[in-house]
Amino acid sequence: MSAALDLGGASVLPDDVARALLIGRVWDVETGGPRVVAVQEDDVFDLQQLAGTVSELLERPDLAAAVRTAMTLPRWKTSEIVHASLTQDAARPHFLAPVDLQVIKACGVTFVDSMIERVIEERCGGDASRAAEMRELVGRALGGSISSIRPGSPAAAEAKKVLIAEGLWSQYLEVGIGPDPEVFTKAPVLSSVGLGAGIGIPAFSSWNNPEPELVLIAT
Repeated sequence: MSAALDLGGASVLPDDVARALLIGRVWDVETGGPRVVAVQEDDVFDLQQLAGTVSELLERPDLAAAVRTAMTLPRWKTSEIVHASLTQDAARPHFLAPVDLQVIKACGVTFVDSMIERVIEERCGGDASRAAEMRELVGRALGGSISSIRPGSPAAAEAKKVLIAEGLWSQYLEVGIGPDPEVFTKAPVLSSVGLGAGIGIPAFSSWNNPEPELVLIAT
């Protein structure tokens, strides 16, 4: 695989890229608009003849077969598009977010470690210097690790009572150990950004709580 497809040792393409069917979007500088594409290792194929948007493409009943049939002559090189994306070179074709006219929803529960850190951040009011103190307080209130608690179980209900009594209950804990899964709108149409794109972070922010997430598009 080309070194240009590598981000500090972590490939921007999945490990099974040789057999995967990868769909995305590229900004086409020639037409001045987005193009739906398929990526196969270092080749990028224009799928505009199949669909003008990813949402339209995903509605096709013959999606996989149609995409594979359309992958004849590559129009771009993945390595070149990745480089343009990471250098934010708008004068060259670059990757956009792979979703377009779909509203992005989140569904499920929050990772335990992230959930606890969110509660701590909420209680600290953004003051990172109080994090250790608050983490210890939450741990004492629970009498151990929350990671062993099964969401929706009697033990979870008891933990909720304890945390409410200690003034530590949070909406994040309701998501993590409550009886019901959470479904909410993560982002509206056309609000997500692509590889290498800049994002806005408040200049006063000093707290970093990254959270891994899985993405699934239902068709």
